[in-house]
Amino acid sequence: MMTPGRPIQGVTLYSFTRAFHAREYDLEGLIRKVAADGFGPGLEIIGFSSFRGFPQLDDAFVGWFRDLVAEVDLVPTSLAINGDWALRPDRLMSQYELVAYMTRQIEAAAKLGFPIARVQISLTPDSMQALLPVAERYGVTLALEVHAHQHGRHELILALRDQYEELGSPLLGFTADWGATVSRFAPSLLEAYRRRGATEELLQAVSALWDQTCQEGPPLTEAAHGRRFGAFIELAHRHGQPDLGIDFAINGTGLFGPAPVDTWREIAPWIRHCHGKFFGVDAVGEEPSVPVRDLIALLVDVGYNGAVSSEYEGWHWNYWESPFEIVRAEQALQRSAAHNAGSRMVVDPAQARDALHRHLAQPVRG
Repeated sequence: MMTPGRPIQGVTLYSFTRAFHAREYDLEGLIRKVAADGFGPGLEIIGFSSFRGFPQLDDAFVGWFRDLVAEVDLVPTSLAINGDWALRPDRLMSQYELVAYMTRQIEAAAKLGFPIARVQISLTPDSMQALLPVAERYGVTLALEVHAHQHGRHELILALRDQYEELGSPLLGFTADWGATVSRFAPSLLEAYRRRGATEELLQAVSALWDQTCQEGPPLTEAAHGRRFGAFIELAHRHGQPDLGIDFAINGTGLFGPAPVDTWREIAPWIRHCHGKFFGVDAVGEEPSVPVRDLIALLVDVGYNGAVSSEYEGWHWNYWESPFEIVRAEQALQRSAAHNAGSRMVVDPAQARDALHRHLAQPVRG
């Protein structure tokens, strides 16, 4: 019988992007805020968003960063790095160029003290195999993000899982993004569209189309995803507001994924990190569009002992509520869910360091 998991509480600074862009906080201020408000101990950061000159970082800055994180007693969990095949204007990168580009970012993650580098779906199974020696050289786990429109049963994710199984290294795995398992079109986004002039009739139609996609289940192929993308665009045109069509399609298929919670079981042994993606919390402390309680219960059931970074993505459109208070409420929901599942979230920094080390060192058994 599997021992119940105890996920580590954490947050990504991405949740506070609006406050960062408004210069209400700089990098140091946000890190101190995370520690003071108890949003850690886990700390996730996006490299290109937060570190000037990334991935080229001088030793003085690296030392300052590591000293700051140690001072406030946070635990670095994941550094989000980019797999940008299309940086050149004339052609896609070659595999050799991509590996070199990623190597510099993986090295930066190691220098900064992050044990995980979140990589992106643009990396193929062959790319991940080519990067394994780099991961071994720097001792950094590469956790490819499973993000809507993809999910645990998508053809590309299963191909990666099969490659991981063949290679048999604990340094290759996945970051599970909860946006793949959304159960309702986010009410806060509907409110944002309303404030932009969308009619109630159109908003009801968008919600109905989303509910229909949930009933049909997640797209298993890229072609199926494309058809759903087009359906949201067509809906906006049919209701006389074509300017909202692309926005509906991007959010309705690329930010909100309709996969059932159990689809994560297909790749559960390879989940090295979690993005606790969410879009808001209602008046009774629940997330109305992401089944947080079911997702935490699943992590406990599969014995997951890694970090969950609360990733508030409602900041893109919600300018009328505090992201800090919303994250505070969502983390309380996670803790409640863990308790109800017969476990609890790890909130002690020393326990979190030990748990994360053991989680990443554990051999993967499919």
